[in-house]
Amino acid sequence: MQINKVLAGVAVSDLPRAQRWYEMFFGRPVDAEPMAGLAEWHTPGGVVQLIADSRRAGGSLITLWVPDARQALAHLAERGGPKIDLDTTTSDNVLFAQVTDPDGNAITVVEVREGVQL
Repeated sequence: MQINKVLAGVAVSDLPRAQRWYEMFFGRPVDAEPMAGLAEWHTPGGVVQLIADSRRAGGSLITLWVPDARQALAHLAERGGPKIDLDTTTSDNVLFAQVTDPDGNAITVVEVREGVQL
């Protein structure tokens, strides 16, 4: 199966609250609101979509691959987000950190270590 792009759906209980939090997390406003109950941020590799669904809220997991995790986490803290420690010891292949949104959805920020091919 060839995949050209991925859409990651994140269920949230309060879309306006979640949208404000993700705008802080991504450092930019939402890219699209294609219909009621949806908000999207577009990247070259895919889309992160918030979905108003209180029944499923808090159970989503997304992983964001970034070129520089330290820089991404520093910018997040500068924007008023949580200060998160980067895990540099668990994996020989990647550096990573996890944060949760207001509903408890887990977002993992990952950087592939220099010289590692995944």
